[in-house]
Amino acid sequence: MKSYSRQQVIERLKRTRDSGRLILATGAGTGISAKFEEAGGSDLILVFNSGRFRMDGLGSLAGLLAYGDANALALEMGERHILPVVRETPVICSINGTDPTRNLASFLAQASEAGFSGINNFPTVGLIDGKFRQALEQVGLGYDKEVALIELARARELFTMAYVFDDEQARKMAGVGCDAIIVHLGLTVGGSIGAFDSLDIRAAARVVEGISHALHSVNSPCFLLCHGGPIETPENLRELRELIPVDGFLGASSIERIPVEAAIQSATAAFASLRSEAKGRTN
Repeated sequence: MKSYSRQQVIERLKRTRDSGRLILATGAGTGISAKFEEAGGSDLILVFNSGRFRMDGLGSLAGLLAYGDANALALEMGERHILPVVRETPVICSINGTDPTRNLASFLAQASEAGFSGINNFPTVGLIDGKFRQALEQVGLGYDKEVALIELARARELFTMAYVFDDEQARKMAGVGCDAIIVHLGLTVGGSIGAFDSLDIRAAARVVEGISHALHSVNSPCFLLCHGGPIETPENLRELRELIPVDGFLGASSIERIPVEAAIQSATAAFASLRSEAKGRTN
C-alpha cells in the first residue's frame, strides 16, 4: 500500500492524460475487485459504501438510504479490505459530506492516516430530486455541504474528486479548487440490478458538454471525468468520447459488478452442465 500527496496524484494523472490514454478510476466494493482493477490498469480506486451493497448483489442506491453509517463503512472497507491489497494505485475515500453527526475535519484526518490519497463526495444528495431534495436543502443537508467538504479537504492538501449533476454544481466545486470533476449521468444501466431507463449517449454527451463549458467559463484546470448512465461498456464510452472529449471515466458497476455477474453465472453453468460418467460403476 502506498499513499500519495495531492500533487503526486495530480502528476500521475497528468502523465496518463499526456500519454494519450484515458484516465480510468474504478470503484471497489471488495478486495478482489481492487486487486484486479489495479492489475488491469486502474489509475485511481474509489471506496464507497455503495460498493459493499453492489457486491452483495443489492442495488447501488442502497448506499443513499439508512442502511448503515456510510462514512464508517467506507473507512472500514478501505482499512481492512481494499488498502491492504493495493500496491501502487492511489485509493480514494468517498465521504458523506452531509453527515451532521461527524466532525468532518477529524474524519478527513482519519482517512488520510488510514492511507487514503484523496476524497470524493459520496453518498451525494445530487442523486435526489423532488420535494425530498427541496426539504434537504431547506434544513441544511443539501449539496452545499458537499462543496464545503471538498473545500475543507482541499485546504488540507488532499486530492479531491466530486460528483456533479449540473453546470452550477460544477462551478461551485471548481470554485473551491476541486481537482477532478465527475459528471454523474445517473445509475448505470445493465446487469441484474442496473437502471432500466437512462439517457442515450447523445443526451449524455450534451450534459457533459454543458458542464465542460461551465468549467471553462471559470478557467478551472481540473480533470473532467464521466460516470454511469448509458456507459455500460468500453464501446459506450468510445461513442461518447467521439461526441465530446473527456479526460477520463469512473467505472463502478460497469467494472466490478456487471462483468462478475456474467462470469460467475457462466462458470457455474459450465460446471453444472457436466454429466456423471460413473454409470455401471460398482462399489
